[in-house]
Amino acid sequence: MSSTVCTQCKQPLALDASLVDLAPSAYDMMASSLPRSPHHLHPSESEKLAQLPAPSSVKALWHNAAQSPGHLLSPRAQEKQREPGISIPGESFVLLQDSVVHNIPSQPPTSPPPRHQRLSFNARTSSGPSGSAVKRNSGSPSQQPVPLPVAAPPSPSPLFHHLESTARLFKLLSSRTELDHPLCAECTYLLIATLNKQLEETKKERDGYLAFEKEIKKEREREKHAASPEATERKIQRLKEDERNAIHELKAAESEREKLSEEIRALEREERELEEEEAEFWRVHNENLLTAAEQNSQLRSLRAAYAADSQTLEKLQRTNVYYDAFCIGNVGVFGTINGLRLGRASGIAVEWSEINAAWGQCTLLLYTLARKLEFTFENYRPVPIGSFSHIEKISGTDKAIYELYGSGDLHFGRILHNRRFDLGMVAYLDCLRQLMEYVQTQYPNADFPHPIVKDKIGDVSIKLQFSQEESWTRALRHVLLALKLLLKLVTNTGPG
Repeated sequence: MSSTVCTQCKQPLALDASLVDLAPSAYDMMASSLPRSPHHLHPSESEKLAQLPAPSSVKALWHNAAQSPGHLLSPRAQEKQREPGISIPGESFVLLQDSVVHNIPSQPPTSPPPRHQRLSFNARTSSGPSGSAVKRNSGSPSQQPVPLPVAAPPSPSPLFHHLESTARLFKLLSSRTELDHPLCAECTYLLIATLNKQLEETKKERDGYLAFEKEIKKEREREKHAASPEATERKIQRLKEDERNAIHELKAAESEREKLSEEIRALEREERELEEEEAEFWRVHNENLLTAAEQNSQLRSLRAAYAADSQTLEKLQRTNVYYDAFCIGNVGVFGTINGLRLGRASGIAVEWSEINAAWGQCTLLLYTLARKLEFTFENYRPVPIGSFSHIEKISGTDKAIYELYGSGDLHFGRILHNRRFDLGMVAYLDCLRQLMEYVQTQYPNADFPHPIVKDKIGDVSIKLQFSQEESWTRALRHVLLALKLLLKLVTNTGPG
């Protein structure tokens, strides 16, 4: 019997010993226990009507309507009934959503389900040899079913008789059930699990229909007791209005479908054109690959040269010779220019040579900025000469020279020298004010924190005579801050 295979997994089967020589009485007993053929499983309309839990008057009315539906339907409904694919009233049903089915609690069935919905598991497993009497050669011993208890078989018949009897039995099983036989044990177990799952789903669906039927009955009861002719007429009018709206929406949907169909055809034409263009593109692309390969070496060399030139350009753009020539900062309470402290403080001895050199750098910076901006000072002209820089007064009849350097010698002439030194610093402050005002006209966003008024910058005077050294040092720090802001504005955004 090695030629027998499972109809599902196509694996060879070993038939049970009870099927080797099956007696005719056993064959007839199994045939009588099988259900009718599949085309007899579905009951007729009369059987369905008899199974419905409804009064006999309702069943008679339904039977008359099913026999002559044309007399009870409107002309529109009769026209729809004649259309192909439209089910007759006897075959209508209500489709419930999954959420409705799963949310309804399970209830014990009030009536037995129809015959075509009951699957006789005993007929397929216990009575038939395919469920329990057939096993796979490679099946595990734990999964092999127990053979049918039959009487001891008589002496074996010829092999042809055994094969013919077994084939006739499998053919009978296949014709009487919805499955092809034989089946192995594993496929039978899988089939049983699937049928159990379908059974659970069918039970839930049945419960849903029962709940839906109860709701319909309740709704009919409410309509029967509460509905009036006027309310019914309004409901009919509302339903007609809904029908007109639905027809309008249907026509709009059909029109939209036609538009979409035209768009699809246009897109298909465009797709064909794009495919042709793509083919042409790839042909040209393959030709350009050779040219691109030849130009890769030149491109790499140009990129390397460009990177080097970009770095050089960036370095040159960041370079500012004015910042290197005039480095303004601070050391403690002193402002510095190129490392030279400008000012004096108690307890900290700053040589006058360092202060004079710092004033020389400040005068040179003021002169350089004015020259870069092509600006000419009024009344004064700064003359940078290192540690002996001075400012010349060029307006009026009393021309004079004011020194921008001091001395620590103790003699009577120091008082007169310090007076000229104060006038020189005031003149320098006036030149700085003129340059700041000119820069503010050129750059409206320029802002200087310390305004200059006569001999004061901010709130301190720049005069040294009759003043404290700390106030003088703070005024000089304000002067260096103004020079630093001017240097930043002129060198970063100025002309040249």
